[in-house]
Amino acid sequence: MHPKAGSFTTNTVFLNIPYDKRFRSLYVAYIAGLVHLGFVPRMTLEFSGGKRRLDKILALIQSCQYSIHDLSRVGLDRNPPYNTPRFNMPFELGLAVAWEKSNQAKHTWFVFEAKAHRLEKSLNDLNGTDPHIHDGKVVGVMRELSNAFQRPGSQRTVPEMLKTFKTISRQSAKILEEAGARSLFEARAFQGLCYEAKVAKRESEFLENSPT
Repeated sequence: MHPKAGSFTTNTVFLNIPYDKRFRSLYVAYIAGLVHLGFVPRMTLEFSGGKRRLDKILALIQSCQYSIHDLSRVGLDRNPPYNTPRFNMPFELGLAVAWEKSNQAKHTWFVFEAKAHRLEKSLNDLNGTDPHIHDGKVVGVMRELSNAFQRPGSQRTVPEMLKTFKTISRQSAKILEEAGARSLFEARAFQGLCYEAKVAKRESEFLENSPT
């Protein structure tokens, strides 16, 4: 569903990450972790056509209560044309920062990175901001999501989140087949991952609450 101008939904998280095979496991980890923590992930790959891409990105950021910006991909792109840096992630972070500055009650953004102290060099305008360092690992993403979204009384643990990750990872081939997709970085496949994560979360909660 396309976000509408001026719309706003609580517990939604705009996810700004690389869309490529090398990031696939962390992509699934973000979805699994966010859903398990009770959030709704949103991404630009959900929609196509219509308004220009920039307008859609800005509207989506404005519609979400939170945003996560993964700046761990700082190397040069290996695909032709060669040695091309990728600016999408920091650019979208800039949009989120500008939106938060003018609407502080509506948006909170987080920066995630794979290596400590690298942000001080790659984007030193953010000096003073503490990035969440996930070490390029699934368990690191889960740990830092838990740190970013601490809630009073929350009992969600990293091992529980990893179970959701493993469950939807096993479902990935089925999700691709049912969506007729070539990659998990497509709208139907993204929706399938979110759905399977919700199912896994409900099953986990049911087992937790079942009498022993």
